Amino acid sequence: MTKEDVAVLAERIALLPKEARDELAQTIDEIGARHGVVYKLSPEENTAVEEGLAQAKRGEFASEKEVNAVLRKPWH
Repeated sequence: MTKEDVAVLAERIALLPKEARDELAQTIDEIGARHGVVYKLSPEENTAVEEGLAQAKRGEFASEKEVNAVLRKPWH
């Protein structure tokens, strides 16, 4: 695929509805994962991970009741 091909695809992607662009991004991530591409966290995701690690270091863990409440929610 050439740089020109990528540019044409970028123009086409820009015309898609947001939902379709989000779906495309997820698909690209899945393909990348199968080919060993490492996912780079967004700043927001990185902040959430850092907070979770800090909570773990402080010994702050979810209770069994909290875990069960999350696990019983339907997956979408």
